Amino acid sequence: MIFAAGLGTRLKPLTDTMPKALVPVAGKPLLQHVIERLSAIGIERIVINIHHFGQQIIDFLDSHHHFGLDIRISDERQALLDTGGGIKKARPLFDPSSPILIHNVDILSDADLDAIYASATPALASAPAEAILLASPRKTSRYLLFSPDRRLIGWQNITTGELRGPIADQAIPLDASNPPLRLAFSGIHVFSPSLFPLMDEWPDKFSIIDFYLSVCASHKILAYPAPDLRLMDVGKLDTLAAADAFIQSVGCAAASQRLCPHTEPAPSSHPSNPD
Repeated sequence: MIFAAGLGTRLKPLTDTMPKALVPVAGKPLLQHVIERLSAIGIERIVINIHHFGQQIIDFLDSHHHFGLDIRISDERQALLDTGGGIKKARPLFDPSSPILIHNVDILSDADLDAIYASATPALASAPAEAILLASPRKTSRYLLFSPDRRLIGWQNITTGELRGPIADQAIPLDASNPPLRLAFSGIHVFSPSLFPLMDEWPDKFSIIDFYLSVCASHKILAYPAPDLRLMDVGKLDTLAAADAFIQSVGCAAASQRLCPHTEPAPSSHPSNPD
């Protein structure tokens, strides 16, 4: 699933006339970059949620013949449902027997999406989980907290000191001698359909992170740590120029992902992911 329904307010004035998903980077809309990455690892069905200028996304997909894939639209034009609500609404569009790889449309990275998906596939995973969250130790103000065995146990805002989840409720005690892993979420995760029944009592609109924090004490929500992850959140106008160079470097460094045809050497900097 590609989250493409956001308003893109930080990309104004571009998003005054187009959805964030169609903002161009390196000659292609953000949405196309993500679709091509997913197609490159063998994904055949993609669900895309729409809201802001949703018809433009539908027209774009039609004009490209859905990139030869089974692309389904989850229409949120009546109401934007946030990340958890977006997954819940799209439930009928998924294969109930397969894990769901979820990717924010405005995230560019060199993540090994194939390996991440395999880590949540029961037939392939060494330690199957109900959700796998790609996370890295990059600098941010808000972190997910994981136990030494990679289980999600909380969330922390290091600016305000706010702490949430089982670690805050002491449902999972904090071991001072074995502190939790503090990792930044990437906007890329794998969700098991086995979690859908737990969403039945949730409202139409809610955050997927709030949902994960509410169930992680009793269900296995694991980190997929990526210490060397290169990631960029294309959320602001001043990131667009850097995003052009970034998409070339990560694309050319991972030929199997086929992000771009260029051959320039990759820059050595590791762009950070703004909040």
